[in-house]
Amino acid sequence: MLKRLLFFVALGWLLPQLVSAQDNRITGRVVDAKTKEPIPFASIGLKEEQTGALTNEYGFFQMAQPEKAAQDSLIIQALGYIRKAVAVKRGAKLEDLIVEVTKRNIVLAEVKVEAGKVKNADMGARNNTPGEGMIQGMPGSQYAFFVKNEKGKKLGMIRTVSFYIGEHGFPKEPFRVRIYKNDGDYNAPNTDLLTENVVVSAPGGGSWFTIDMTPYNIMAPDEGFFVAMEWIVSGDKFYTTNFMDNYTPYGQIMKPTFEFKESRTWTYSMGKGWSLITMSNSTGLRYNAMIKAEVDVYK
Repeated sequence: MLKRLLFFVALGWLLPQLVSAQDNRITGRVVDAKTKEPIPFASIGLKEEQTGALTNEYGFFQMAQPEKAAQDSLIIQALGYIRKAVAVKRGAKLEDLIVEVTKRNIVLAEVKVEAGKVKNADMGARNNTPGEGMIQGMPGSQYAFFVKNEKGKKLGMIRTVSFYIGEHGFPKEPFRVRIYKNDGDYNAPNTDLLTENVVVSAPGGGSWFTIDMTPYNIMAPDEGFFVAMEWIVSGDKFYTTNFMDNYTPYGQIMKPTFEFKESRTWTYSMGKGWSLITMSNSTGLRYNAMIKAEVDVYK
């Protein structure tokens, strides 16, 4: 009898807590404003809170409500869509939201085929042996490596991009390929050159994984470009609150390389943006993501 009484007392205490926890979430779905189709892997961030979440492949997301400010802005960014901001108030009912985003009109640059000899050139990381360490991310985070045109050649189409996937973690988990111009603040990644969702899965770890980019007709800027790995979500693993409070290894692990004297790798966290990685080893060589690309080069 006493055990049963204690059970109901505990249940009576727990239910309000569960209701409170449910009420303290922002949940919803991001869809195309015209077609109403779900938008996978859209970035959802609270501007003042500096926290974020990523939609899953069905467009669903959930995250904690704002705590720092009475009012905040929910920022929605999806590849190929216009950025959208939605005002949210702390304590308001913010469940089962339907957020509609408008597709961006992308004007494709004219591709000019120049006369002369063209050859394929490997650019970026050259080593086949990775350095010590692991590059891990959480849903929505990215590591972008600047593929620099070191010889100043006239560049053409980006043929392939490659990532060195570590053997640890979950190497077969999907990730999204991102390609950017270096036109952000302090030459950070900014404008998307790849405007389609390219989600891939490596067959295993401990080796290079190469993705064919020729179907997307991306012309490389002559100064170079960023290639990035973005950790995404699959199944029901689409929710998070603050990535830095409880860090859990997630998805595949990329390996670093120590072959450059300069920092060429930037990292992105939702709610915080891009920051340059400046770590180095004992010889002064910089810590960079092990990424390379194959590009057409005109002689």
